[in-house]
Amino acid sequence: MMPLSRRAALLCAAAVTLPRPGMAQADQRPSITIAVQKVVNSNTLEMAREQSNVGTRVFNSYSEMLIDTDWIGDLSLRPGLATAWRRIDDRTVELDLREGVRFHNGDLMTAEDVAFSFGPDRLWGAGGRQAGGALFAGGAAGAAGKAPPPEVSAIARRTYPGFERIEILGPHKVRFVNRTPDITLEGRIARNVGLILSERSFSEAESWLAWARRPVGTGPYRVAEFRPDRDLMLEAFDEYWGGRPPVRRIRFVEVPEPASRVNGLLSGEFDFACDVNPDQIADVERNPRFEVVGSTITNHRLTVFDRNHPQLRDARVRRAFTHAIDRQMIVDALWAGRTRIPKGLQWDYYGEMLQADWAVPAFDPAEARRLLREAGYRGEPIPYRLLNNYYTNQVATAQILVEMWRQVGLNVQIEMKENWAQIFDRNAPRAVRDWSNSAVFNDPVSSLTAAFGPEGQNQQVGEWRNEEFNRLSVELETGTDRARRRLVFRRMLEIAEREDPVYTVLHQTATFTAKRKDIRWRAAQSFLMDFRSSNWGA
Repeated sequence: MMPLSRRAALLCAAAVTLPRPGMAQADQRPSITIAVQKVVNSNTLEMAREQSNVGTRVFNSYSEMLIDTDWIGDLSLRPGLATAWRRIDDRTVELDLREGVRFHNGDLMTAEDVAFSFGPDRLWGAGGRQAGGALFAGGAAGAAGKAPPPEVSAIARRTYPGFERIEILGPHKVRFVNRTPDITLEGRIARNVGLILSERSFSEAESWLAWARRPVGTGPYRVAEFRPDRDLMLEAFDEYWGGRPPVRRIRFVEVPEPASRVNGLLSGEFDFACDVNPDQIADVERNPRFEVVGSTITNHRLTVFDRNHPQLRDARVRRAFTHAIDRQMIVDALWAGRTRIPKGLQWDYYGEMLQADWAVPAFDPAEARRLLREAGYRGEPIPYRLLNNYYTNQVATAQILVEMWRQVGLNVQIEMKENWAQIFDRNAPRAVRDWSNSAVFNDPVSSLTAAFGPEGQNQQVGEWRNEEFNRLSVELETGTDRARRRLVFRRMLEIAEREDPVYTVLHQTATFTAKRKDIRWRAAQSFLMDFRSSNWGA
């Protein structure tokens, strides 16, 4: 064997030590694990079904809307999968679609995918709304046995009460047309019910459930694995139109107990721990490797009434509930002053619609006792349904409330439930329950009407109904006179919070996330968690 020359030896060494052309390099991006109390409530990732605080946390990583909201900044609407939009009239909005956007299956997004995402196959079911300028009488979903479940169409009607059709004007232009005027249509389009999903992935799925557990969207991360009641694994989608995602893998893992989430963070098992109790913040921050971020968000904690219960049919009993609550004591005792008592079911970013002089019912035990005497209430038991700390401080809040109610003569008995189906179950007497309500855009139709109006969840499950409130709900949704809308909103607050209470606001929600301090990431003014490059290392 002939000896190698020095030049030949160097070439051989280079062939061994240098990467070959096309050889994949090791991905240096981090993988993170996030401990949450629940990934989703419905065991699907279809946000038209999963309208929840927990679902809000995960959806924007794998899917997006035409119009985005700046939840990190000033809460304004901004371009998403649409680059621009314009008002044609009070019933019509036209949008220019972003070009070059790819779904996780490699397909380019087109106007047909937008029409599908707002069409009967996904949202409305057989005999549903129009899409693409033509009426669908069931569409492919009905033929393929993939019609959406009834709760999806109920949520669609609640979110888009005046929706008539989508007109496809070109490959990258669509027009939303309402049956009725709606000056809030842009905000409704920004709702996460309006996710844009791949039409082809739906047609190829073996069932609605299979599709809903692995939706194909356009977000920075694709669904790699979803194990209901356990975890959700997302992987970076490097063809994302907004740039290469900064994280290689994100795993959301269910850890129901707050203490276990924090302990897992401190031990290095998790990188983020969501929904930290305020009294845990000091314990986390004693360790210089960790910090807690977050503040108040566009969500309020509520107590909701079912007026069909024999003891709650008289509005005076429900009014007594509202006056027996010392809300400031709850904020001071459980939240260390980190949240506040709002002006009823409204938020500052309502702008001109904000009723600045409004207030929640005053803490007035004497008035509560007087109302109970007038109503003839004699201490009959009233059930109070809640989950085990689905909301931060939920059980502790309930225990304080029960004691406050007891002091004015209300005999309220806690009933712990395992899930939301049990909370709403009609097979046993319902009376009082825990809930929260979000403002997903800057108008009261996004919260008050959506939750308690004719199509709202409260009336759909049969807890409460008020005819004047319902008439005003329609006027609020379709009215274009801004001064009149403001008066209508105020009257609706009077009915729902004072005259015929359907709920009472406890406090604004605050959410706190504990995390590794070396990860530079900002919390949103929402339950949403943003892991795009614009919010990583910023």
